[in-house]
Amino acid sequence: MINALFAAHDTRWDTYAAPLKAAFQAKGLEVDLRQDFPPEAVDYIVYAPNSPLQDFAPYTRCKAVLNLWAGVERIVGNPTLTQPLCRMVDPGLTRSMVEWVTGHVLRYHLDIDASIARQDRWQPFVPPLAEERPVTFLGLGELGQACAQALTQLGFPVSGWARTPKDLPGVTCYHGPDGLEPALSAAEIVVLLLPDTKETENILGARTLAALPKGARILNPGRGPLIDDAALLAALDTGQVAHATLDVFRTEPLPAEHPYWAHPRVTVTPHIAAETRPITASRVIAENIHRGETDQPLLYLVDRLQGY
Repeated sequence: MINALFAAHDTRWDTYAAPLKAAFQAKGLEVDLRQDFPPEAVDYIVYAPNSPLQDFAPYTRCKAVLNLWAGVERIVGNPTLTQPLCRMVDPGLTRSMVEWVTGHVLRYHLDIDASIARQDRWQPFVPPLAEERPVTFLGLGELGQACAQALTQLGFPVSGWARTPKDLPGVTCYHGPDGLEPALSAAEIVVLLLPDTKETENILGARTLAALPKGARILNPGRGPLIDDAALLAALDTGQVAHATLDVFRTEPLPAEHPYWAHPRVTVTPHIAAETRPITASRVIAENIHRGETDQPLLYLVDRLQGY
């Protein structure tokens, strides 16, 4: 029998218990899934970073910590975490991110907000074709690649920037410090899908915002700290950035007094771009436990030095 500790808030238990047990059964795994075990009896920890569990030292038998979230920034630096850590790459989450990004890129591209605002008068607007609207992704991991490829299928010229070299069909790829501003220089729409690390914090700041074509638009469904908020507000006020749609923030929920709420060129969405889906995420967890029990490499193993 494999002992798996479910270490997330109690409210998540009813959401995940049945899908996880079904996924274990489908993989032929005999797993005792509980919210409470003696630490020395735990083989795997199914984990959410906002869990009360923050000290991993007593879990001496644990083979891996399996994150339920895509982001690991809250846990990766925990000095007590010596077990392998796997981030969540959930097919359902990926699909929802592709839909959110594609929907908002098309909203910008077709100028849907302005069309709605013109409901009291006849004022035709003919948007350019997709092939005339360059889009740049900052971040070409699993989510960035999936979204970039979806937009290439619609005819958008897509560029992407990553910290390390990437090769993605149909996407012009840049990397490293020297590639960031060239990647932004023609971007009419920028999509941020980078992890939250020391290297990526404020990657969109005064200097990089100035590198964009005047009137560029921004989508951030990635991480709140990727944007220097004060610099973005200044760029919005001058018109250097025409609009920003933001799904993630440094503090969540976004405080009621935050200037983003009232700014006419900002759309706030409440961290809804991509949520882990219990059924598909449970299959990922089950697959990793199966791999751990059959001496196969774990999926989506986090590189502690890179931070993701």
